[in-house]
Amino acid sequence: MDKSLLIRRMLHSSFFMIGAMLAIFVILFTLVSPVLTPFDPADNSIKEKFTPPDFSQGLEGHLFGTDQMGRDIFARLSYGGRYSLIVAFITVALQLILGSVLGIVAGYLGKIADSIVMRLCDFFLSIPNIVLAIAIMAVLGSNMFNLIFVLTITGWVQYCKITRNTVMVVKKQEFVQASKCLGSSKPRIMFTQILPNTTTQLIVITSQQIGQVILLEAALSFLNLGIPSPAPSWGNMISAGREYLAIYPWMVLVPGIALMLTVLAFNFLGDGLRDVFDPKKING
Repeated sequence: MDKSLLIRRMLHSSFFMIGAMLAIFVILFTLVSPVLTPFDPADNSIKEKFTPPDFSQGLEGHLFGTDQMGRDIFARLSYGGRYSLIVAFITVALQLILGSVLGIVAGYLGKIADSIVMRLCDFFLSIPNIVLAIAIMAVLGSNMFNLIFVLTITGWVQYCKITRNTVMVVKKQEFVQASKCLGSSKPRIMFTQILPNTTTQLIVITSQQIGQVILLEAALSFLNLGIPSPAPSWGNMISAGREYLAIYPWMVLVPGIALMLTVLAFNFLGDGLRDVFDPKKING
């Protein structure tokens, strides 16, 4: 697709523009805010516990209030966003690599390789992601490495299936047959000629999957099976604040709204990219 056409379609896609602006805002917030705030997210101050949001002092005060331990919610929100985005980006990258490699192997080689990979996909699809993640985290324990591992093995299947279906179509095209006649090796054909033809769909799935991974990480942290305390996470912030929701609602509302906007941003971005790359609108 022509670059000027691609940019024009991005600018005309409401979903893409809203998603991109929200995603950039969230990323900048998590990168810049920890530098600006004078508070440490782990510092306790019992005298200041349950302090309501105060906008009069700006970042020098407790902008979003404090929690039951007197910790600044703004600082915990920004640092928690860092954890969520780091986990999401690493996890989605691993899901993409694992799923696309297995998908291209299954689609190109077919027969036994295809049967093994597809039965593996069926196994993971038969168990809800959240149930499988909870079970594995309960056994392995809560830390970031285990969290990334669990989120990776529960989310690679859709990459695999999309790649496999695309490969089965592309491998029948003339340029692949020509490469075979010229003596190109199977790995060269798979990864240098066929794989680039799957990138459009993988880009769309990846952008949407970031939001889903962030949401699943928050759910696990809410159950104390994700980012372990006292490290801040939007999920464990919501979990800690649920007991005080009726009295000190900002403890839940602040991380809840941040989580909602972040997931919404990447979902909008994925929907926008799907419209931008839609071949039916190639002349639009």
